[in-house]
Amino acid sequence: MTTSTMRAEIAEQPEALRRTLAELLPLRGEIEALGRSTRHVLFIARGSSDNAAVYGQYLLQVHGGRLAALGAPSVATSYGAKADLSGVLAVAVSQSGKTEEIVETMRWAADCGARTVGVTNGADSPLANESDVALVTRAGSEVAVPATKTYSTQLAALAVLALGLGGGSLDPGDLQRVPDALDEILAAPQDSLEEITERLTAVQGMVVTGRGIALTTALETALKLKEACYLHAMGMSYADLLHGPIAILDPRTPVLLAAASEGPVLQGTIALAERARSAGSPVFGIGGKELAAATDLSLQVPDLPEWVAPMGLILPAQLLTERLARRLGSDPDVPRGLNKVTQTTG
Repeated sequence: MTTSTMRAEIAEQPEALRRTLAELLPLRGEIEALGRSTRHVLFIARGSSDNAAVYGQYLLQVHGGRLAALGAPSVATSYGAKADLSGVLAVAVSQSGKTEEIVETMRWAADCGARTVGVTNGADSPLANESDVALVTRAGSEVAVPATKTYSTQLAALAVLALGLGGGSLDPGDLQRVPDALDEILAAPQDSLEEITERLTAVQGMVVTGRGIALTTALETALKLKEACYLHAMGMSYADLLHGPIAILDPRTPVLLAAASEGPVLQGTIALAERARSAGSPVFGIGGKELAAATDLSLQVPDLPEWVAPMGLILPAQLLTERLARRLGSDPDVPRGLNKVTQTTG
């Protein structure tokens, strides 16, 4: 089976993270200065960037003591609504920095009184040039349409944002451990990856779930499986899954669970794995040894503190997506109907 550009870019993530952290960690002082004039955070993003923003939303509320919310760009671009955003830090997240809807919404937020941060891999993009502080990731050129290294470096940028905005309980050294953990994942045997791939080749739909800080991984994994494998993958918090959709679980509907190896939501994830197995669903995991023991098959990752764990959890999910796409005869580099830079119309 031939390799893909997506697979090559997945392998570039440890170095991309090292470059990004070296670039962004020195900017914590600038972020802290912005934080002194703001209280709340509004994230502006779409697609994979929106999933990354979910990570930022949890980090800032759990560890930064700030109310954070995901914005709806159409409020600005379609409705032209006005809002009092004084005291708000608007964080616009876009891999290219060129998505017109995101740039326009950031401008709208600034006009409404917000201070702005741009998170982008485009150093000379409008998003970087027009924000008060630009957190420019150093992923390098990304050719494959599915975001891999640009997504993981966005997570790193948002982790640095959390450090700058008052994450006093967070250890910057935890971030420095992540690239080595990704090297370990890439070097590990892939027997479980092959077996899970094989077991997913005949399914039409599946559930991908997690909770809290790991929710970003569930949402992004489901998106990747939809766009590259054309699989009807439902990504959601397991709390939402328990409120009705869990009724779809049966032997024809696999469940993929993502969880850090520590933290307050781990035991709930394990309990959900056991419930899914009792419904007859094939149950797969991405996480540590404790989650692996509750699943049929698991893609294990090195132990990382919960707040940085999503940067490790997403890599096995990307490997699974790339392998499954090729196993199904699809080209993961160029999924049908998608472009690298998406412009929202209307």
